[in-house]
Amino acid sequence: MKKLIVFLTFIPFCQVFSQGVFLTKTGMISFFSKATIENIDAKNTKVGVVLNTETNDLQFVVNIKNFVFKDAVMQEHFNEDYLESDKYPDSQFTGKINETIDYTKDGEYKVTATGKFNLHGVEKERTEAGTIIIKDGQITLKGEFYVLLKDYSITIPRLVFQNIAENIQVKLDATLVPFKR
Repeated sequence: MKKLIVFLTFIPFCQVFSQGVFLTKTGMISFFSKATIENIDAKNTKVGVVLNTETNDLQFVVNIKNFVFKDAVMQEHFNEDYLESDKYPDSQFTGKINETIDYTKDGEYKVTATGKFNLHGVEKERTEAGTIIIKDGQITLKGEFYVLLKDYSITIPRLVFQNIAENIQVKLDATLVPFKR
């Protein structure tokens, strides 16, 4: 709960909650690294997401240590050696959905979001495509994008460079509900 409160204080459009705020703290982000020797994948189901449907403002906050791997050794290397999660505990995206959506109508909408993506202490402007699904008062956000490790100063030691792809596939799936005071 404390992380959610901290998360919400960073969102400029949430200073005064309105009827148009939807959120979750159980969004899912997964990543996949296809490599010669072994594929690597992990999932994080504790992603905070807030969407203001009146302004199209959008924010994701991902605690890096919440990624779960099938192999505990991979998880340890991920946190200690590559993402340095003690030094850079969170990744964030703060931006805006570019298209005009009628959030009162059920349907599936192709959208793009533009904003600042911060990973491993490096912030870059990005525009990514995704889908918004509106059904029965819930909003589901789905997306897929790629992260080039060198763009975010994530280095792979030469000893294991064949084990980790340089371009990582990231998938998002988050169902948001209206904020209730």
